[in-house]
Amino acid sequence: MTTSLENNDALTIKPLKGDFGAQIIDVDLQAANQSTLEKVATAFQQHGAILLRNQTMEPDDLMRFIKVFGEPELHTQTKFCLPDYPHIFKISNMLDENGEPLGAHNDGLGWHTDYSYKEEPVMCTMLYAVTVPDEGGETLLADQVAAYEDLPESKKAQLDPLKIHHSLVHFIQNRDFNSYEITDEIRRENPDVIHPMIRVHPEDGRKALWISTGTVKHIIGMDDDEAMKLVDELVEFITQPKYVYSHKWQKGDVLMWDNRCTLHTGTLYDDKKYQRMAHRLWVKGEKPIAVKS
Repeated sequence: MTTSLENNDALTIKPLKGDFGAQIIDVDLQAANQSTLEKVATAFQQHGAILLRNQTMEPDDLMRFIKVFGEPELHTQTKFCLPDYPHIFKISNMLDENGEPLGAHNDGLGWHTDYSYKEEPVMCTMLYAVTVPDEGGETLLADQVAAYEDLPESKKAQLDPLKIHHSLVHFIQNRDFNSYEITDEIRRENPDVIHPMIRVHPEDGRKALWISTGTVKHIIGMDDDEAMKLVDELVEFITQPKYVYSHKWQKGDVLMWDNRCTLHTGTLYDDKKYQRMAHRLWVKGEKPIAVKS
């Protein structure tokens, strides 16, 4: 199929799953001109996630591409950023010649949206597959727009005004993987934030459930047990198979998703048998827009 873009030639795409996402066919990002890259960015805004396969991307290529979407965002952790490329973060189980990790291992497990603990969470996340396991290690994306649209009107009315308390410190203290020391600097740079439970997309006004796990400390106006029960129920609803796209990685894949309207999680693989290396990039976002009362 093709997607017509105003004042642009059409891109050839096919959906990732149902009405969600777009695989963009026959675009070489390394060789593409600026006009083509801008068409890809427009398709991203329309579809919530995009996939381009068989790419060969050097660090400069990754930076050129990510800048089409906005200003690149730095990472909370800097240990595994590429030298001279602080916006490119390595996710890997591989070790260097001294036995030291080359990247963050098992990063991104658990349903979440990136940087939800920031006043302005990242707009999108990009992963570029350098080395992939033969089995396991899929990335799952959940369509929070479709999930919201399927809610009864009475449930929407209940959820629309709710606010969620997000906390990086809470997340670090309770995460299963990659815990690290919470310094005074981290606390100062990452104060707790309050975000809407239902988020309005700035491009076209579509509404999405905007639940995350890990960073969620409580829901304003609810006791903790009641709040966490609601969060668990909504995450279970959003992550039903009908809303979830499961991405099986191939070397050279570029996968991007819109953190304003999706949940995502990594999955485990046999890290004793297989190696993995992926490069992650983020784009700065904006303060989430709540539903008007």
